[in-house]
Amino acid sequence: MAAGYAELLRTRHAARLLVGTLVGRLPNATGPIAIVLFTRAEGGSYSLAGALAAAYGLANAVGQPLLGRAVDLFGQPRVQLPAAVVSALGMVWLALSGTGSAVAAYAAVVVAGLFTPPLEGGLRALWPGVLGGREEKVHAAYAMDAVAQEVMFTVGPLLVTLFVAMWSPAGALLALNAIGVLGALSVVVSEPSRKWRSEPREAHWLGALRSRGLLALLGAFFFVGMALGSITVAGVAYADDHGGQAVYGWLMAALGLGALIGGVFYGARQWAGAPERRLRLLVGLLAVCYLPLMLVPGAVAMTGLSALSGVFLAPALACAFIVVDRHAPAGTVTEAFSWLVTFFGVGAAIGTAAGPAVELGGTAAGFGVASVAGGSALVVLMVTQRALATGGRSRAVAGSSDGVSEDARDVRSQAASAS
Repeated sequence: MAAGYAELLRTRHAARLLVGTLVGRLPNATGPIAIVLFTRAEGGSYSLAGALAAAYGLANAVGQPLLGRAVDLFGQPRVQLPAAVVSALGMVWLALSGTGSAVAAYAAVVVAGLFTPPLEGGLRALWPGVLGGREEKVHAAYAMDAVAQEVMFTVGPLLVTLFVAMWSPAGALLALNAIGVLGALSVVVSEPSRKWRSEPREAHWLGALRSRGLLALLGAFFFVGMALGSITVAGVAYADDHGGQAVYGWLMAALGLGALIGGVFYGARQWAGAPERRLRLLVGLLAVCYLPLMLVPGAVAMTGLSALSGVFLAPALACAFIVVDRHAPAGTVTEAFSWLVTFFGVGAAIGTAAGPAVELGGTAAGFGVASVAGGSALVVLMVTQRALATGGRSRAVAGSSDGVSEDARDVRSQAASAS
């Protein structure tokens, strides 16, 4: 398994693009917790801290597909780096002005969220060209990408607390966003990013959203995000009854570890058959693994169940990346990946509103929201089987680059003649 990922990373540009993208996304991965810590340090209330974090998340959800479409139209360097700089300046504005003026604080976080560069979608658009159009390698790269996300979302909060301890919440904001700009810079000055061009696209105001298959996928992953969001809230309620914050940390770490293990195993082998059918199986298994959480056993057993609940998350995401690539209309691949990020994130934000379920039915009811949401994701995929079965195509190259191999050009030529 490790050998397969090592082979991918030895491919020219691969390690640099993966690391640069992860570093560039640090401000986004740590944004909500950094905003909350900063607001509290400034004397702001929990309500203000939560509202600012929510405003940041909402602005990010709006900005990702818009910037993704801009990347498809104008290329990566012209959009990614300026967006990263403007987003960082929004956080600098917040750090320097504080929360004394609520209007200024909201404006700062909205700017930071709205202009967060779509590096995640951009990387997935680059993989086919970097890996020579080899479909099995691209699929393995998507799995590696999903695993790397779990690592980033585990390490990111730790970096925030470390920087706060070393300097201050304001210093953490400044440092994380400076690091993020450097990560984005590393990506956009690379040869694949500079040479990448989107496929020719048909002018349409809906862009990627005119694909029925993509809409079906987005609907399903809205509910997957909702399940994760509700687990974070139910986990807090569970920890309050079983040992406090340390237990909560173990639960979340176990969930991330489970997803990491699942992603590593998933990416270690090649999978036959249509990815749309495989995705239904993976989402079904994901939903089933949420059910035992409602048992709310002791802390040790609950930690094990949390790990189990995450096992099929990274595989489902990796498979979803393939389905996005197959159903995105020509010339909209970055926008399509960005829409997936948006729907997943909005679902997670709505899932965090599971508090009333916990208050009315207890911790088990909070985890029940995750089970219902997971089941809903599967229902969406089952109901939309026809939309997902039609329009899907095997597209090894989702964009073009002057630097791609002859094999990639051959694949593109064959796809063009077939269509």
